[in-house]
Amino acid sequence: MSDYYNAFEMSPVPAPGPDAVPPEPFRGIYGMPAFVTIPTSDLAASVDFWVRGLGFFELFGVPGTMVHLRRWAFQDVLLVSAASVPEQPPAMGFSFAGVLGQVDALAEACRALRPYAVDGPRDTPWNTRDVEVITPENARVVFTAAKPFDPASQEARNLEAMGITPPGDGLADNERHA
Repeated sequence: MSDYYNAFEMSPVPAPGPDAVPPEPFRGIYGMPAFVTIPTSDLAASVDFWVRGLGFFELFGVPGTMVHLRRWAFQDVLLVSAASVPEQPPAMGFSFAGVLGQVDALAEACRALRPYAVDGPRDTPWNTRDVEVITPENARVVFTAAKPFDPASQEARNLEAMGITPPGDGLADNERHA
């Protein structure tokens, strides 16, 4: 029995598949369960990159001080004015999800704005396609998209070895967590 369960109904991220459609940008106000705060020494340039390159939109801002950006529900970033930013990207980064059909366009949009700041797209052993981007603030951001699940693939074997079983394996959602 697995300690993991399929809970796509809790997420704005659609189930992976060749026809997966991203949700509309979410403009509602909610209590954010988590968000990223990123200092920037050029708020306008940072907002421009996040909007045109990474596909976020400006939810609201305090002029010259802070801008709240969002993509989908629960993909929130606060850009805050700072005197300086780190000269090198940190080892730590953060990831946000998309759908497979968005990966190449996002990589190209970011490359058009910052040609040497994009690594990928690349496939992972856990069945995603990822693009790593270093933003103007030197934040390390990974855009990740699940690939369609092939039960005969090496990725499926990798997931099974981690204890992650595919939907429809006979276990009820949340069976071990109820």
